[in-house]
Amino acid sequence: MKESTYKIIELVGTSKKSWEDAAKNAVETAGKSLKELRIAEISELDMKIENNKVVAYRARVKVSFKYLE
Repeated sequence: MKESTYKIIELVGTSKKSWEDAAKNAVETAGKSLKELRIAEISELDMKIENNKVVAYRARVKVSFKYLE
């Protein structure tokens, strides 16, 4: 098996619908400019609140991608 090198970056995705959509938005947006995405790990979830109501969900996501040779 050939050895590989990976980089891990942290992203924050948002959604008005759910944390799942927020995480998905982060990964899919990153995938437009980064290639060879491998693993995504949700590291933190939070919500934006306005006037005592939840108006947005946020997911902090660590994404790894392979350095291409």
